[in-house]
Amino acid sequence: MMSVVGSQPFIKPMQTSPSVSPGIQRRHTLPASEVRPLNTQDAISVFEIEREAFISVSGECPLHLDEVRHFLTLCPEFSMGWFEEGRLVAFIIGSLWDQDRLTSDALTLHKPRGSTVHIHVLAVHRTFRQQGKGPILMWRYLQYLRCLPNVRRAALMCEDFLIPFYRKSGFKVLGRCAITVANLTFTEMWYPISGHAYMRRNSEAIRFPQHPLTLPLTKTDEQVDV
Repeated sequence: MMSVVGSQPFIKPMQTSPSVSPGIQRRHTLPASEVRPLNTQDAISVFEIEREAFISVSGECPLHLDEVRHFLTLCPEFSMGWFEEGRLVAFIIGSLWDQDRLTSDALTLHKPRGSTVHIHVLAVHRTFRQQGKGPILMWRYLQYLRCLPNVRRAALMCEDFLIPFYRKSGFKVLGRCAITVANLTFTEMWYPISGHAYMRRNSEAIRFPQHPLTLPLTKTDEQVDV
């Protein structure tokens, strides 16, 4: 789907900026692009993007604002946000699940001992769509999951028109989902997390830290398109 940019896409040392004279120094210090785990302070921005992306299409949001805060409190390490100069432009929110198939409980629960990551939502701000950001962020997220020793697969539910999009990211159709929302039905899809043994042994060194770390996107990432 997209080019590989390295086996450790998240932990890249910050490059020291060359010394410049005060007259040409940048007026702000926000990185042009960064990927980091979300926190509860991001909840409103998350919900605004989600609401605009889904309400106009299906009339339903995967997560309401209180549910966004709920998961960003319980398991922020299973979220990922893409920021451009401090502005959230795309995100993923997930949680752990402990059964083979998704049930209605998976919509609200986080099972810390589970080995399946339930991806609740992937959304991109309307201004930044059609730029390949959704697939790039999903790729980064799946590579991150490969570094977690207890995660064995990712699962999600989607409407049928989104199946080709997720197939491009490597997801496979599992079958009709048991969950319905209003009059909407869904297909359940899954992705095997078969991380390399080396990556799993060294996962403590490359997983998201407890405190957000600036994770600059590479130029190669910006050039990938779908």
